[in-house]
Amino acid sequence: MSLAPLLDQLPTKAIRHARLGVNVLFFTNGAIFASLLPRYPEIKADLGLTNAAFGFAIAAFPVGAVLAGLSAGPLVRRFRSSRVAIVATVLSSLGILLAGNAPAWAALAVGLFVAGAMDSITDVAQNSHGLRVQRLYGRSILNSFHAVWSVGAVMGGLLGAAAAGMALPRPLHLSLAAVIFSLMAVLSYRLLLPGQEPAEPAAEGDDRQDRHGVDVKRSGDASGQSMAKYGLLLALVMIASAGALVEDSGSTWSAIYLAGPLEASAFMAGAGFVALQGMQFVGRILGDRMVDRFGQRAVARTGGFIVLLGMGFALMFPTVIGSVIGFGLAGFGVATLIPAAMHAADGLPGFRPGAGLTIVSWLLRLGFLFAPPLVGAIADSSSLRLGLVVVPVAGLLVMVFARVLAPKAMPTD
Repeated sequence: MSLAPLLDQLPTKAIRHARLGVNVLFFTNGAIFASLLPRYPEIKADLGLTNAAFGFAIAAFPVGAVLAGLSAGPLVRRFRSSRVAIVATVLSSLGILLAGNAPAWAALAVGLFVAGAMDSITDVAQNSHGLRVQRLYGRSILNSFHAVWSVGAVMGGLLGAAAAGMALPRPLHLSLAAVIFSLMAVLSYRLLLPGQEPAEPAAEGDDRQDRHGVDVKRSGDASGQSMAKYGLLLALVMIASAGALVEDSGSTWSAIYLAGPLEASAFMAGAGFVALQGMQFVGRILGDRMVDRFGQRAVARTGGFIVLLGMGFALMFPTVIGSVIGFGLAGFGVATLIPAAMHAADGLPGFRPGAGLTIVSWLLRLGFLFAPPLVGAIADSSSLRLGLVVVPVAGLLVMVFARVLAPKAMPTD
């Protein structure tokens, strides 16, 4: 048997370099913002801010992301995903630098607003470029990029914590972080794919799956086609938002839930978030192989079931250990959801290149903006335990909407 067909499918050196370049972008995107988080307590204390004032300043980040997010698609089409991702990364690091050294509340809010706006543009651009590389590989690799983002976030947080522990001045710490991560992003440009984003208009009116496997049915007229494409987009937004809701519930509420109603120690209170992030990283490392073997639909449905079962039992029978395990299972269950929704949205027929991805990413930011108030409102009116019921509900929604995802692995021919 000839090995030529197999050798033809192997990624070339240029494509492998492009994958490395995208990994650098995801790593720096995760590290830049996380490097600031351990300095929040001293920023709040130095500026003499109340909890409410500090909360409003922090909210400037998702507000900037929501307002700027829809500009990402046109920018990518005009200037290339590689260039947009790198420029936005550098500007995001400058926003974080301003926020970390803000002399007053207004400067803190402005810095976070700029960082959030640039982060949303980077997010779309780096995922768009990652999907270009994935198509050249002929198999799923997008989840591995998001796993690298998780590594970057952990590294940035650890470096920030070390700097805070050593009482390293914030201007020095954040200036070093801005220079290092910006330089990494700029140097990655030589590794990335050349040329404009590929325009792949979809033919109208065919019974088929789109180029990423999303089911597309024949519609009798233009209005039917329009309703179908926006219906698919809405389903993908629901899947991505369910993943965001679970992630945010772990990062925002897990420590408060464990330390409060369950009276966990300070160490165990932080274990819920660590379990969620750690298992999400594991899920993303394994995610590409699972998607290639079983398809996006089966992986998403199984993940939704794991979230429903894991957090459902944890909330029904509340214990510290059980809740930590529940958050860990939830992290594993949602590991592939946001990459899956972005992957599918990027290939929706009837949208200009990058438009579907941009819309899903933008609406996903709304999910991150409104998830904490939703859980908090339920908790204030009843209990935080009841508020966290949104986590298993999110798992159930994924099981329902996953039908729009690819039923089998992406073709490799």
